[in-house]
Amino acid sequence: MEQRVLGRTGREVSVVGLGTWQLGADWGQVREEDALAVLDAAVESGVTFFDTADVYGDGRSERLIGRFLRERGDAGVFVATKMGRRVDQVPENYTLDNFRAWTDRSRANLGVDTLDLVQLHCPPTPVYSSDEVFDALDTLVAEERIAAYAVSVETCAEALTAIARPGVASVQIILNPFRLKPLQEVLPAAAEAGVGIIARVPLASGLLTGRYTRETVFSPDDHRSFNRHGEAFDQGETFSGVDYETGLQAAAEFVELVPEGATPAQTALRWVVQQPGVTSVIPGARNPEQARANAAAAALPPLSKETLAAIEDLYDRRIRAQVHHRW
Repeated sequence: MEQRVLGRTGREVSVVGLGTWQLGADWGQVREEDALAVLDAAVESGVTFFDTADVYGDGRSERLIGRFLRERGDAGVFVATKMGRRVDQVPENYTLDNFRAWTDRSRANLGVDTLDLVQLHCPPTPVYSSDEVFDALDTLVAEERIAAYAVSVETCAEALTAIARPGVASVQIILNPFRLKPLQEVLPAAAEAGVGIIARVPLASGLLTGRYTRETVFSPDDHRSFNRHGEAFDQGETFSGVDYETGLQAAAEFVELVPEGATPAQTALRWVVQQPGVTSVIPGARNPEQARANAAAAALPPLSKETLAAIEDLYDRRIRAQVHHRW
């Protein structure tokens, strides 16, 4: 699989990675043996980049990856984790002492001395402008608790603030055919600064697979049931902030744009991969088949200019009014 340099880390990662929120919590239950099978299938398909967080299943996702790394010492996987969402979301909690405690916990979960990359996990907006926060992150690097640090953001404005910080290695942001705003300023600014872009929620929480209908039922412990209006965390993390009915209508149109030989999900991933400035896209997977199919998107030919224009038109007609001004 194609490898790209992840911003200021200087490390190469696969252009299609694996998001592991599903393996922790909030997407229904995934058994441990099934989770390990997903990790194995991804690596066998050329994936060299896992994204996780200390809050996914309260560390379950990290621990599963740690077990996989112990059992597959030759996997050569770069692991990015996140910190900050296990406490009240106030800027006062983003301190060096807390950072040390949080990263020590992640190091133990993953079974490593030095974390490859730690991302602030969508912190309160003022955190991005705090010199003390970034001085603390520099200290973690100096102490070799982490090799590099980055941010995961909700809004384009937060991304641009972070990109201006000289130590930020990468920015993780929602980017998919239903979330085009980052293309305007964030991706060009990141490319100019040498900052990597990790694209999350690339399938709009599954809408872009084209498999969901009005009759689809999500389990009570699935965020697509309990966070449609931002009840638990930012609404933009669920269906990219698009209301479900609108999303279904837009997804039906998206399916009609899929090239021969590709699935709707692969087409959405291929769209992300070919956006200038993107380093890696991190779809999740609940089973090995999904992991393999997602990885295969990297080998698809680029989408045509006509298809790209049709996706932009679909966004403008169906989606823009709901999401563009918010994130």
